[in-house]
Amino acid sequence: MNVHEEKERLKLVHNQPLFKGIPDETFALLMEDCRLKYYRKSEKILHSTPPFEGLLLILTGMAEVYVEDENNNCEVLEVLQEGEFFGFYTLAHFLGEVEDSIDHHKFEIEAAENSYCLHIPYSVVQVRWEDEFVRNFILKKVAVRLRDTYSSLAEQLKFTGEWGESEPFVRRVQDLMQSPAITVNEEETVQNIAEKMVDYSISSVLVIDGNEHLTGIITEKDIVQRVVAKAFSGSLKAKDIMTSRLYTVSRHDYYFEVLSAFYMNGVKHLPVVEGEKAVGIVTLSNLLTKRNRGSMGIIKTIEESSFENLPKVKYAIYDVLSNLIHDEISTIQTLEMITKLYDRLARHCVKLAVDSLERQGKGIPPVSFSWYQMGSSGRGEQFMLTDQDHFLVYADPEKENEAFVDKYFSLLGQEIVNHLQQAGYSLCKGRMMSSEEEWRGSVTKWQQRIRQWALKPTDDHILLGYNFLSFRFLYGDPSLDGLFTNMVQYQMKSSQTFVYYMAQQEREKLVPQFEHPFQILFKGKRQMIDIKKHALFPLHHCLQVLGVHNGIIEGTPVLLLNELVKRGALSDGFADDLRHAYEVALRTRIQMSWKKHLRHEEITTEIKFALIRSWEKDELITMLKTVRSLQFHLLSKL
Repeated sequence: MNVHEEKERLKLVHNQPLFKGIPDETFALLMEDCRLKYYRKSEKILHSTPPFEGLLLILTGMAEVYVEDENNNCEVLEVLQEGEFFGFYTLAHFLGEVEDSIDHHKFEIEAAENSYCLHIPYSVVQVRWEDEFVRNFILKKVAVRLRDTYSSLAEQLKFTGEWGESEPFVRRVQDLMQSPAITVNEEETVQNIAEKMVDYSISSVLVIDGNEHLTGIITEKDIVQRVVAKAFSGSLKAKDIMTSRLYTVSRHDYYFEVLSAFYMNGVKHLPVVEGEKAVGIVTLSNLLTKRNRGSMGIIKTIEESSFENLPKVKYAIYDVLSNLIHDEISTIQTLEMITKLYDRLARHCVKLAVDSLERQGKGIPPVSFSWYQMGSSGRGEQFMLTDQDHFLVYADPEKENEAFVDKYFSLLGQEIVNHLQQAGYSLCKGRMMSSEEEWRGSVTKWQQRIRQWALKPTDDHILLGYNFLSFRFLYGDPSLDGLFTNMVQYQMKSSQTFVYYMAQQEREKLVPQFEHPFQILFKGKRQMIDIKKHALFPLHHCLQVLGVHNGIIEGTPVLLLNELVKRGALSDGFADDLRHAYEVALRTRIQMSWKKHLRHEEITTEIKFALIRSWEKDELITMLKTVRSLQFHLLSKL
């Protein structure tokens, strides 16, 4: 860490409530007793048996606190974010109380991201304890922690002996996998492999090379079919009998995604990987021992659906959505899971459309193609099926085949629209669908189209640009997607005037400034707010323009925020405020729309202030002010 970085870190520390307001000389003396350290992801920050003598402050990054029982099983107790402390549980020890049962447990803290942490000994806490503000701050933190502990205990009691309806969808692979996985080298003999499987009472081993990269898997079935059944008596090695065509999952994949992988690929063992290395293994029996609640059924409902029974998929997904809302799963996490199901449904519709043309004698795709969603689907915000927003891109055909290729994709675009409509997606009122000539074409045609938008930045073209820039690749040839995305990135980089005009539209549509009382803002017809018009759209548009300005073309709002922070276009603190505002806006929209859906009312995005509570109004004020701040931030950059 260079001198400038160290000064910045110490500035962060000095602004913390524990040290804020003290003279520089006093602060410097206290820092001599503290220890500022950088930890890489997955590195142990603290490994000790309590009492832990002091506090730990997370300056940047994130850490996870584990507790280890007598059988060496670890359970995550809490996740520490930036600005949070660990060690308040030892205040009794600090205040002179004798500790008892807690000494039987061993705590570990591991960096979940690259992190800077400050170790603060109790000698420093003792000095600051004389400040009433510091005592009140620590008391408040302890009170909040106690409240959260009781809430957590209540939640555990609620689900004791009975899984929550959405539990299988919330659980991830890392909660289910066997780790570490048992591995063997490619040169290991089959005899030794069989003995190892017997010793560990396992039905599979993972095969790795000299760099510990995963290269294959050997199951009991492989040994039976490739060794025993063929009566081999020679010295076979792992590389001779392993299955090298691997299906793998990530430790962060959801429960239902893993079930899907088992179902689709016909396997019973899935290696869990990070990069090229295996970090565990999950088996079908692992998952089947958990209570399922029909999560396997939703995957089958989607994958086995034909054109005739596509409509039932919508209601199967709505059942999942209902459980997630009922169990009060966070809005962002709910949308992440529901988006994965909708993505699977959309991909299935495109596949059915391609198969349908082949059955009709129209042939197969003459060139590679890729299919994209836009709008709420592209942003990963579609919690209920609304209208269609999508487009088609295909590889540039030979000149003599151009008419034939265009004709095929004209038919495919219409077929995709038909299947999506059958599944419950209504037709787009603005005709932004791949059935329309303006929303399909070769890479070259798309290049010309985007250039035309940029050369004539009319309101209509800017509106098209906003919708287009929410695109997300969903089906087709990944290499063509890469070519297309690079082309769009180059065109937008060469069209800064168009980007400037997009930004200026935000100047003309600023989120209204709020004064108290809140209702003053909305007189007459404006006794309400449109959560899409006044919050979500401005936020989306600003992030899109900032993204393009910084060379970022694709990504959901959350991914755009993260990437803008990485590139220094947004500060960490402002990004956190925007994430919270985004969560508030989405949660408000989903809760309101879902209630209307259950009452069979027309779904709108307008909120009448007379019908909401004071704290909800305050939350909306803060959210809208944050979005307005983003608009001004954008205008200051362009």
